[in-house]
Amino acid sequence: MVTRTINGHLTSTAGFEDLYPFDPHYARINGNQMHYVDQGTGRPVLMVHGNPTWSFYFRHLITGLSNRFRTIALDHIGCGFSDKPSAKAYDYTLDQRVADLDALIHRLDIREKMSLIVHDWGGMIGLAWALDNLDRVDKIVITNTSGFLLPASKRFPAALWAIKYLAPFAVPAVLGANVFARGALYLGANTRLPLSVKKGLVAPYNSWANRIATLKFVQDIPITPKDRSYVRVQTVDQGLSALDPAQLMFLWGTRDFVFDSHFLEEFKNRFPQSRAHVFEDAGHYLFEDKPGPTLELIQNFLS
Repeated sequence: MVTRTINGHLTSTAGFEDLYPFDPHYARINGNQMHYVDQGTGRPVLMVHGNPTWSFYFRHLITGLSNRFRTIALDHIGCGFSDKPSAKAYDYTLDQRVADLDALIHRLDIREKMSLIVHDWGGMIGLAWALDNLDRVDKIVITNTSGFLLPASKRFPAALWAIKYLAPFAVPAVLGANVFARGALYLGANTRLPLSVKKGLVAPYNSWANRIATLKFVQDIPITPKDRSYVRVQTVDQGLSALDPAQLMFLWGTRDFVFDSHFLEEFKNRFPQSRAHVFEDAGHYLFEDKPGPTLELIQNFLS
């Protein structure tokens, strides 16, 4: 069982330790302790999570790939077993996330080309880094995420709008009641998640202070040019064509409550020649709904 005290609150793997048996690693990144998993040897595969998950979400891939690859899965600052500084002490923005990812890669001294597996807002973070480092990227597995501004055909979900713009609602709901992480347990997967998996997904977000990232991720979603991360997302949007379609694979659960088929179609319009595997009976937590099939597809793709 892994235990760690973060912001004065105990976070442990109690109740799901068998699902997450990985040794903890920590690196001092831009002033904060970042936790990451580093399993296996071989060509590096870096997994970048979104909100409100953490490296636990990639556990099936870590186990299944680490016999042939060096599998690395970070916890963003504010997530998982990483430090959870206040919004005054840390800049919870896309630019900061990309800088943290770059710093970790340098800290790990990864010199060969690496593959990325990205999910949710980890897609935007990973793709932003990839476009700045095209010579260091091998393949990218893109799943239920975005790499562009909101598609014209997609309306910004009302629940996210309320969290982003209505602070009197968002603060007590997200920081107090943990509605974002807990709600995703029921909206994120098409299958009924076992209790141990539910515990694992929400374990790091066990107090008001430890839920700051789940709020700030949503508040940082750029909708208008006035939003701080708008220019960075616009840059990624405009730069996607630099990626090699043969080096991309899309895995998608269509029953996603946010990154639905509108996002997949946008990606397919831009990369019609790239491999795409669509799961009609899976949701946002695709790797929870389809751990076996997605692992096999990724193994074949990376090989």
